[in-house]
Amino acid sequence: MNFPGKKSTWNGFERFDFELDGIPCIMVKPEKINPENPWVWRARFFDAFPNLDLAMLEEGWLLAHIDVADLYGSEETMRRFDLLYDFLTKEYNFAPKAALEGFSRGGLAVFNWACRNPKKVSCIYADNPVCDFKSWPGGLGVGPGSPPNWEKCLQAYGLTEEAATIYDKNPIDTADILVKNDIPVMIVYGDADEVVPIEENALLMLKANSKIKTICKPGALHHPHCLEDPTPIVRFIQSV
Repeated sequence: MNFPGKKSTWNGFERFDFELDGIPCIMVKPEKINPENPWVWRARFFDAFPNLDLAMLEEGWLLAHIDVADLYGSEETMRRFDLLYDFLTKEYNFAPKAALEGFSRGGLAVFNWACRNPKKVSCIYADNPVCDFKSWPGGLGVGPGSPPNWEKCLQAYGLTEEAATIYDKNPIDTADILVKNDIPVMIVYGDADEVVPIEENALLMLKANSKIKTICKPGALHHPHCLEDPTPIVRFIQSV
């Protein structure tokens, strides 16, 4: 299975950089692909804390990414996700359900797309995820937020700050869709996250969906993401 674009090596695996509709995409291929073509879809921050990605490649899973920087799970995020999904499943026969992986603000992307496309998702692994843009980057709760990112977020959604304060389609508002569609979710979080407060994000998701599996890192801050040994996450993804 060969992909378009520039071929290189990433952590010992074949990497392909290409564009869809002018949007940068990345595909990484394992040495031996599982016959069912399963794949992990990294929503943001490709190459950051890649422990899980490398472990899944070793297991024969493909790794995919499309650039959604500065989009915060907005409509343009959804369009780009649709673009990559259609390309990989129709042109390369990728498995019809992807395992979504969202770090930090990537949580907005994976949860929002899963709620719109529950039949196309095998599971979600979210790590210190943003689940309400009012919390981050808005900073309208207990956290510091990020004023520069808040301005970009409002622009991405086409909202005024006043309208954003009553917006009701963040992941914390739509978590019931995941429950109704039996989408397995694992959230890994640090209980001292100083950037994305857990009481406004991960814990609200748990309150809405008691079936979510969790791994709490006592005393851990927002970084580093993932686990040094990602075996529990690997097992979760492979079990669904």
